[in-house]
Amino acid sequence: MTADTITAADIRINARWLIPIEPHGVVLEHQAVIIQGAKIAAVLPATQADREFRTRETINLPHHVVMPGLINMHGHAGMSLFRGMADDLPLMTWLNDHIWPAEGRFVSEQFIADGTQLAMAEMLRTGTTTFSDMYFFPEIVAQMAHDTGMRAQVCFPLLDFPTVWGAGPDEYIRKGEALINSWKDDSYIMPAIGPHAPYTVSDGPLTEAVALSERTGARIQIHLHETEFEVADAVEKQDKRPIERLAGLGVLGPRTQCVHMTQVSDSDIAWLVNTGAHVIHCPESNLKLASGLCPVHRLMESGVNLAIGTDGAASNNDLDLFGETRTAAMVAKVVANDAAVLSAHQALQMATLNGAKALGREHELGSLVAGKLADLIAIDLSDPFIQPVYDPASHLVYSNHGRAVTHSWINGVPQVQDGKLTRIDVPDLMIRVKDWAGKIREKQAD
Repeated sequence: MTADTITAADIRINARWLIPIEPHGVVLEHQAVIIQGAKIAAVLPATQADREFRTRETINLPHHVVMPGLINMHGHAGMSLFRGMADDLPLMTWLNDHIWPAEGRFVSEQFIADGTQLAMAEMLRTGTTTFSDMYFFPEIVAQMAHDTGMRAQVCFPLLDFPTVWGAGPDEYIRKGEALINSWKDDSYIMPAIGPHAPYTVSDGPLTEAVALSERTGARIQIHLHETEFEVADAVEKQDKRPIERLAGLGVLGPRTQCVHMTQVSDSDIAWLVNTGAHVIHCPESNLKLASGLCPVHRLMESGVNLAIGTDGAASNNDLDLFGETRTAAMVAKVVANDAAVLSAHQALQMATLNGAKALGREHELGSLVAGKLADLIAIDLSDPFIQPVYDPASHLVYSNHGRAVTHSWINGVPQVQDGKLTRIDVPDLMIRVKDWAGKIREKQAD
């Protein structure tokens, strides 16, 4: 090959193993990922890269798996400052007696800014490159994520009653539409609509949310069928299951993300299949709050797209999506009574490409394919306590934890280098977190 056929590029990453997600179920060895600008220019054997590319920077990762960045499809980032505050309580007691009062007392723009930065630091450090958030002051979350260079679907909250962010549904919709217009063309920020749940949002605001989604293309994320009580109460009061009510209002569709879905009947699955709605599985939160178990295998067998989320740190209590993926794989096997259900490769796809599909961005996120955006991570498998390594995919799901992530790039920009965050000042952040913890403890003692 002559010199004039060699292509110049920005970054070359040499990996011991590579899991591209597409094609499915593949582990490649001794591969190179070439990054040019914000995109993946090529994924090819290292020996071939030697002949075809010259790069400004080369990063050798001889003990690492390189894969797409994880996509955490549900959370409440600001609630990181409530981590561990009200544990070991049922969902409605947790919400009504502890979380909602604490939110009214403490949540402000600064609380959201600091809590979101804490959440982003944890997520970046454990392999997440894109996250979905549903919480108050979404304009602050959007700006924080954009300034950090992290991708985020930011869902503005919609409820029937006043909160710290607004007086009611009319104000939420007005502010939410402004949020969508502000960020609609941004590569990092994906503004979305976040009706809290069927039991907190009446038909009128839900209908307005659908109209707003149709006008703008914004996606809708809603907590749905989270507990047995939610479904039973709806049937008693409205003579229909919540998902049927949402379908009748036009809420369900390819832009809709249904979070939790622990209570699922055959008719519920039919609604999901017929409308093309996505399910966001949050197993650790569901386990901790005893909400129920999502029938992952049944949904997958029916063709429903399942992505995965951690939920907020107040009900999990961490934002490590590798840990969440491990729990998802194990719980799925018990629910289906089949150890072969939800393989390691399927679990990794839930945490990457399936999340991209739920966002409508599978053409540019979720797998290591030339032409897609350069959002990728590297995980070190040299730790003696996870040796030997027979199957890297299995290790990532069953043996690894997120802190083995050593490198992360979003849009080709390094976010984690050798285990250190590059865009967040952690010591300064910890001063603010400590200050918030002191205020919250003081009020709890009153």
